[in-house]
Amino acid sequence: MLDFQQQAKELDEADPLRAFRERFLAPDDSDVVAYLDGNSLGRPARETAERMDEFVRGPWARRLIRGWTDEWLDWPLTVGDRIGRVALGAGPGQVVVADSTTVLLYKLARAAVAARPGRREVVLDTDNFPTDRYVLEGIAAERDLVLRWIETDPEAGITAEQVAEAVGPDTALVVFSHVAYRSGYLADGAAVTRVAHDAGALVLWDLCHSVGSVPVRLDDWEADFAVSCTYKYLNGGPGSPAFGYVSRRHLDGLRQPIWGWMGRRDAFTMGPGYEPAEGVRRVLSGTPPILAMLPLLTGLDMLESAGIDAVRAKSAELTDYALRLADEWLLPHGVTLGSPRAAERRGSHVTLRRADFGELIDPLWQRGVIPDFRAPDGIRIGLAPLSTSFSEVYRGMSVLAELVHAQTPAG
Repeated sequence: MLDFQQQAKELDEADPLRAFRERFLAPDDSDVVAYLDGNSLGRPARETAERMDEFVRGPWARRLIRGWTDEWLDWPLTVGDRIGRVALGAGPGQVVVADSTTVLLYKLARAAVAARPGRREVVLDTDNFPTDRYVLEGIAAERDLVLRWIETDPEAGITAEQVAEAVGPDTALVVFSHVAYRSGYLADGAAVTRVAHDAGALVLWDLCHSVGSVPVRLDDWEADFAVSCTYKYLNGGPGSPAFGYVSRRHLDGLRQPIWGWMGRRDAFTMGPGYEPAEGVRRVLSGTPPILAMLPLLTGLDMLESAGIDAVRAKSAELTDYALRLADEWLLPHGVTLGSPRAAERRGSHVTLRRADFGELIDPLWQRGVIPDFRAPDGIRIGLAPLSTSFSEVYRGMSVLAELVHAQTPAG
């Protein structure tokens, strides 16, 4: 029988990113045996705690409101440019940090459909993240639009062929996730974008399960819009701000619907009427969340140092290893794979399915193994390349296998 524990040890020793694991906080009194939910909330970095303390005692305490004109007012754009460079394949002036994913999704989707007057259809898939579906349902009701649904396999995701069958001369916008939240399926961003553009439609990508774990090439894809959170693989912390991408092709004519003072051309004149700011700054509405951007800066430091291609390589190795364990320990006991088996079509999480898996989350958490559950029957094994070790995967999967075997009838 394969010695999976020894294999994990050897993989950890050969891991070129192993030093990054020591840069994350793991308190000595923590009960966590294996954290397998980095695709929902990333671990905090040690430097984040130091950076927060230094900021509170330094710029905030010493400069007070002068900090806004020192540099804070520019942070949505400067941090946005850095996200674009490090994680998105996006040139400067196209990414802005603001709001939540939901709010930015609404802003950019509304702007997109307004930019395609006379077209009444929005194409999306049935297994996209709930927020994406709900926001688009709301926009369709506001604008008297028609939603065209693509039925996607919950164990896979959207394909260019499916999009080609759904789009047409009445399509204003298509909205998909680059990595499917349930299955981890990795869509072909370039191909899907090209198909939508051939029909004259615009494309908005949800990158929440992509950014920081797989390469994204928005400029190369000729994408139109994108949104994402920053609290997963970028380790921005609970509720950290989201970002939006607007291709420079669309910036001059963009009219997003939430007109706030910070997105006005000359915010501090406080004048009558709304005139949008130049460039991607017009996506802003209210006051930027400066304190909440600090952890994100640390996450970007680490990602830039590691390099997204090295991160992707480890992501594929981690999920391959998890699949080997599942094949040996779980699939013979009624568990099925709810993710693509091919690494090139898989993001950084693996979904395993069995009818009783909802009953196992509490026992797993009580034993310090922290995956998450997605109804009706899926446990997601989320593996963050910078903070997750192969030995951690071994420990977590061992406990899951023990619980599965205990609940599997003999014979």
